Amino acid sequence: MSEILTLIEQELAPRFGLSAAQCEQFARYYALLVDWNSRINLTAITEPQAVVEKHFLDSLLLLDDVQFKEGDTLIDVGTGAGFPGIPLAIVCPSLGVTLLDSLRKRVTFLETVCGELGLANVTAAHERAELFAKQPAHRDAYDWATARAVARLPLLCEYCLPFVKAGGHFLACKGPDGAAELVEADKALAALNGRHKATYHHTLPGGETRDILLIEKTAPTPKRFPRKPGTAAKSPLV
Repeated sequence: MSEILTLIEQELAPRFGLSAAQCEQFARYYALLVDWNSRINLTAITEPQAVVEKHFLDSLLLLDDVQFKEGDTLIDVGTGAGFPGIPLAIVCPSLGVTLLDSLRKRVTFLETVCGELGLANVTAAHERAELFAKQPAHRDAYDWATARAVARLPLLCEYCLPFVKAGGHFLACKGPDGAAELVEADKALAALNGRHKATYHHTLPGGETRDILLIEKTAPTPKRFPRKPGTAAKSPLV
C-alpha cells in the first residue's frame, strides 16, 4: 500500500488539504477496489497512478468549482465503484452522501468500503434511479445530485434532476464534449425544470480534459417524471 499512499500524499493531500487519516482512507479504498475488482467488474483502471488521477482526482475536481455547506445532502446516481461519491464523502465528512446503483454486487462493495473506512455520512442504495426518485423521501429532496460516466446529458437530466430540491443543483461530470451534450439537453432541461448555470473546464495531469456542468433546479419535478425504467433510454428528451 506504500506506493498508493505516497501518490495520495503527493498529488491529493496538498491540493485538497487531506489529513493523514483521510490519506489512509483513500489508500484503503484503493486496496478494496483492486481486491473486489478481481471478482466483480468495477473498473478497467487499477494501476495506482491511474486510479489516483482518473478516479480520485477526477472525482474531487468538483471541489474546485462548488462549495458544500454543513449538512448538505448529495446523491450520486449510477455511482458504480463509488465515484465521485466516496471521494467526496472522505474529504467532506459533513456532506450526507447517498450512493445509488442498480447492481446489487456493486452496492455490496460500496457498503463494505463505507464500513471499513468508517464513512458514517454515506448510505448505499440498490435501486433503479427512475424508481428511487418516485419515493417521497428522495424526490425533490437533495441539495445536490451528481453522475459520472453514466449516460449522455438528456438522459442524465431525467435520471438526476428529480432528486434535486428546487434551488438545488445537479453536477454533470462529462468529458470534453460537455458543450455538445448541453445543446442536446435543451428539451430535457426545460421539461425537468433545469437551468444551466456554468461550465467548468479541467485538465487532468495526463492531458485528458473534463467538463463539469452546473445545472440549477428551478422548480419541483413535474409529476410525469421520471418515466418508467428504460423509457428515457429508448425515447430521450431531445
